[in-house]
Amino acid sequence: MRAATRHSIRVADEVWLATALLHRENPGRSDFTVSEIVDRARKEGIAGDLRPGVYVHALQHCVANRAPSPARYRMLYATGKLKRRLFYKGDSYHPARDGAKITPACDEIPSEYVYLLDWYSSNYAAPQSKASAENSILELRGLGREIWEGVDPDEYVRKLREGWE
Repeated sequence: MRAATRHSIRVADEVWLATALLHRENPGRSDFTVSEIVDRARKEGIAGDLRPGVYVHALQHCVANRAPSPARYRMLYATGKLKRRLFYKGDSYHPARDGAKITPACDEIPSEYVYLLDWYSSNYAAPQSKASAENSILELRGLGREIWEGVDPDEYVRKLREGWE
């Protein structure tokens, strides 16, 4: 624990860093419990002693697919009632969180953690968000539109119903 080297950092950023560290240390795991995230934040001691807000940020404030209450961050994603992982840019999220912060700003975290932002964008989020976008049901929107170009829908239905009596 680094209680002697206390850094000024947002609680949400501390939660993101703790979760990113867990992902880096446990590459075979896809998610972590809220308690594991809180324990990792306590162990890292970025802001000195563990602040009370770390738990509620990991539970609610940073979770993209939960209604904001009141914070709107999209830093984590709930994979279960008390399970979290880092947010992928292609993940679904609560509409009220649109445009909210996904990662800490480089200049708002201690310099020894900046490498986590690079790791996130090049190794963690990039392949996942691409795969997520490619497999999205929304990609099907408008598919086959050309089949119906120049077709009068009423005329089409009328032809289908011919001889139905």
